[in-house]
Amino acid sequence: MIDARLITLRVFARCGTIGATAELTGYSPSAVSAQLRELQRVLGMQLLAKDGRGVRLTATGRFLVAGSDPLIAQWESLRAAAMEAGDQVQAHFGLGGFSSAAAHLLAPLAATLRSTHPLLEVQVLEAEPARCFDLLIAERIDLAVIVAMQSDTYGEDDPRFEQRVLLDDPLDVIIPGDHPLASRQTATLEELASEPWITEAAGSAYHSLFTAAFTAVGVTPRIAHEAVEWETHIAFVGAGLGVGLLPRLAPLHGAENVVRLRITGRAKPTRRIVAAVRRGSIASPLIQESLRILQVNANRILTARLEEDL
Repeated sequence: MIDARLITLRVFARCGTIGATAELTGYSPSAVSAQLRELQRVLGMQLLAKDGRGVRLTATGRFLVAGSDPLIAQWESLRAAAMEAGDQVQAHFGLGGFSSAAAHLLAPLAATLRSTHPLLEVQVLEAEPARCFDLLIAERIDLAVIVAMQSDTYGEDDPRFEQRVLLDDPLDVIIPGDHPLASRQTATLEELASEPWITEAAGSAYHSLFTAAFTAVGVTPRIAHEAVEWETHIAFVGAGLGVGLLPRLAPLHGAENVVRLRITGRAKPTRRIVAAVRRGSIASPLIQESLRILQVNANRILTARLEEDL
C-alpha cells in the first residue's frame, strides 16, 4: 500500500500550506508537519524548505510528487484487480459532488450501496468540483460527480484522474406562469432574448455556459438579476423578475407561478456531468457498480422531470 505520508506530501503540493493540507486531510497541522518531517528522514531527502513563515517544496520534493503519479495509479489498479479477484469491496467508500448531484444522485447511490453492502461505510461530501478533485488526491473520497465545464483546475488529461460521462443534462428555460409563452412546451433562445434574464455573475462556469448559448444564436441577452442557487433563480422567476435557465436535473419543487419549457432551435445549452476517480481505480467493483447506479438514476430523473414539469 502507499505510505500515508506520501499522500500527505501530494496534498501539500496541491494546497501549498500546512494549514490547508490539514483541513483537506483531516489531520491536525502538527500531525501534517510531523508526517512530512518523518518522510524526509526516512527517504533521506530534503523535500521542504523554509519560505518566509511557511514552507515550500524543494525541487526534489516537486520531482518526487510528479513521479509518484504512475505509482499511485498502479497501486489503485492493483487494489481494484485484487478486490475483483476476491469478490470483495472496501470497508469505506467516499463520495463527493456539487449540490444538485449530491442531493439527487449521490444520496440515492449511498442508500443503495448501504442496502446492498451492509458492512460498507459510505460517506457523502457536498463540494465544488475543484475541491472534489482535491479530496480525491487526499483519498477522502473515491468517486466524485462534477460538471465537466466547472473543472477548470483539473483537465481531462490530468494523469491523476479518470473521468466517465454520466449524462448530458439539458438546460431548460423557466418563465413566469403568466408569461405569453407559458402555455407552450418549447421555446427558442431567440424568442426570449429581449426578456430580463437571471443568471450567475460573470466569471462563473454557469455564466460562461449561459453566454455561449446566446453567442451561438447571435444575440445578446439582457441580464437583469444575478443569483447563485437554483432555488433563488426559481424564486426570482416566480416573482416575475425575469426568466432563467434551469438544468433538467434540478427540480422546481412545486414552485408557484413558474413554468419550465424545453429549448429548441439552433442553441440547446447542455451541461455534461461526469464521474471522476483516481486513475487506476476505475475497474474497482464498487466504482463500477456505482457508475451503473448513477447512470440509471440520472436517466430516470431526467425522464421524470419531463413528465412532471413540461
